[in-house]
Amino acid sequence: MMMEFLHNYTFLYYIFIVAVSLLITTFAIPSILHVARFRHLYDDLGHFRKEHDHGIPRLGGVAIFVGFTITSLLFCMTNKALPINYLLTACIILFAMGIKDDLSGVNSNTKLIIQFVVCAILVLLGNIRLTGLYGVFGIYELPYIVSVGLSILIILLVVNAFNLIDGIDGLAATTGIIANGAFAILFIYIKQYELAAVSMAMAGAILGFLRFNITPAKIFMGDTGSLLIGLITAVMALKFMEVNMITATKLPELYSAPALTVAILIGPVFDTIRVFVIRILQGNSPFAADRNHIHHRMLKLGFNHLQTTLILTVANISSIIMVLLLKSYGNSILIVLIVLISLVCNWIITFFLRSKERESLALRNLFV
Repeated sequence: MMMEFLHNYTFLYYIFIVAVSLLITTFAIPSILHVARFRHLYDDLGHFRKEHDHGIPRLGGVAIFVGFTITSLLFCMTNKALPINYLLTACIILFAMGIKDDLSGVNSNTKLIIQFVVCAILVLLGNIRLTGLYGVFGIYELPYIVSVGLSILIILLVVNAFNLIDGIDGLAATTGIIANGAFAILFIYIKQYELAAVSMAMAGAILGFLRFNITPAKIFMGDTGSLLIGLITAVMALKFMEVNMITATKLPELYSAPALTVAILIGPVFDTIRVFVIRILQGNSPFAADRNHIHHRMLKLGFNHLQTTLILTVANISSIIMVLLLKSYGNSILIVLIVLISLVCNWIITFFLRSKERESLALRNLFV
């Protein structure tokens, strides 16, 4: 009965999910702002990475959590496609850690251990994992141990990637909306309606928050929000590739699923891998804070928060469109192309930064 209803009223059903999630978040934030101001729960202005000169509450993730959780429990169907009990357990654990971190801080090692526990719950107990790679670079099926290890690594990477791009107004929120909105559309296309509903609930919750986070920001999402968005996005990425996978009884609806997933997540994931590699090469901890993220680099070029967010948003959407237009070239070629374009774009930004510092557009700025 429910599936027949969805078939006839799919569009209205998803609009309703987004609207409910958006409204819950929108109505929750003013109360959070009031409590934050009354209790003086502001962002740390003294930190060298902060871009604002006045106190701003960083508890917006509480509203995102409430909007997403309530909407998911009310309207998102539960079946074998997604073990909602393990998903919500993981969300609650990250929520508790995020609140602690936003209010008083959490040691980076402790954060990593808790994130690993969350990943283990989802992968080992919830069986949310990648079992194959569609022949990408000649790899089809994955052994169980490799599947578990790779799935945990992907979730960890995406969770921390969203946490690290939350450095300027609107960027993490906009990226989260694009990612979950894209996965929702793809899930609808391959007839995975319950998974689409989860993605829509998250997109709606973030959309309600974004109204208060666009420059000038009234509130930040904090770790509570960025970790939650990263977690749901990572789970949706794994589920999209897995439910679309070729089996003995069916062919994939979308052969380009791995390349599409890379295109959807390339912004935060590429930036995170880039800064981690640079920190390690410099002999620093990969979790040591700095101002070398792509949004910091673009601010140094003279762009403001809104311009930087819009540029990176257009780049993200363009990568998705590129994969859809060039899907006949195969996943391996498309993934290599996406990475190469990202490297070239980063090289161009580096060139202009060197040119600005040296007040010269010399060709040598490309190389040193």
